[in-house]
Amino acid sequence: MLNLSPNGCSVWVTSSTELALTPAAVALGKFDGLHRGHQQVIQPILKVGKAEEVQDLFISPTSPASPTSPAHRDKHVYSTVVTFNPHPQEFFSGKPRALLTPLDEKVQHLRSLGVEQLVLLPFDRELCSLTPEEFVAKILVEQLQVTQISIGYDFHFGSQRSGTAQDLQIIAARYNIPVAIVPLATEDRGSSSVSTFPEITPISTSFIREILASGDIQRAQQLLGRPYTLTGTVIQGQQLGRTIGFPTANLELPKDKFLPHLGVYAVRVFMMTDTSAELEPLALGVMNIGNRPTVNGSNITVEVHLFDWSGDLYGKTLTVQLEKFIRPESKFSSLEALKNQIRQDCTATKVFFGTEC
Repeated sequence: MLNLSPNGCSVWVTSSTELALTPAAVALGKFDGLHRGHQQVIQPILKVGKAEEVQDLFISPTSPASPTSPAHRDKHVYSTVVTFNPHPQEFFSGKPRALLTPLDEKVQHLRSLGVEQLVLLPFDRELCSLTPEEFVAKILVEQLQVTQISIGYDFHFGSQRSGTAQDLQIIAARYNIPVAIVPLATEDRGSSSVSTFPEITPISTSFIREILASGDIQRAQQLLGRPYTLTGTVIQGQQLGRTIGFPTANLELPKDKFLPHLGVYAVRVFMMTDTSAELEPLALGVMNIGNRPTVNGSNITVEVHLFDWSGDLYGKTLTVQLEKFIRPESKFSSLEALKNQIRQDCTATKVFFGTEC
């Protein structure tokens, strides 16, 4: 799959190493969320540069996949993120895992970072059975023709996760492939009132999920390095909002998208154009994520009320940036009470954005 951006840049996406663009400078990891820590792991491979040549590595030039063979010298080195599909935790647990960045979102964020290729290694029993040495030799050297590698300090690979970041560095050195081990990324919350030491928290996908589940959107934004977003297609709902004066766009999200705390949010809404993958600002608004208990709803819905905007959005793809958590979902005694609360939500949102009420 080739995912094109409006400026002509693209991300080549493949689940087959045979179709991968080679040679490659590779960042290895799960990369769900592409948070600040992940971005630090990806940065070293972005410095490869379009004109970089493949170095004459100490490896057998007779190997058909050798990055030092004459056919591969003086070739463009593709900045490549290598991750796993499905998520390893989903594979081992047998249960679906909600993701901070489903595939389409991940590709969009990688494109914005300047990554040229995403390789989704099928995470199956065959891959799990590879020893660390076999993983390097077969996947990285023979198939992807890797010229350099970047990983996080806590990266594990190979059968039973037996290989560590340091092991990868040692094994790759046999092929003269440099491995950058990126230190732990942390969040510095400043000095605590009860301690003279700053509160330092490791940035991780699991921690960000906890923060989102608590509704602390602004802290999640700091950890991610960008707003948390929901991207989906506008579908027809029950049109209840329009009967009480607050029409909404109902979003159908990817089934594996992680949802934050149920409730009401101040949001910025963008629409993907028909001619490109570019996001265009559409409107500010309020969004509700929940079961709609006031009208006895049974399924979680995502509904967005756009300020000062009207038109037909059915079938359009919207991206919603969550900027502030306004309140948790509540059940009201009547539609009139719900209407009054939505009016207050809109006022609070406009105050937050600094627009006129």
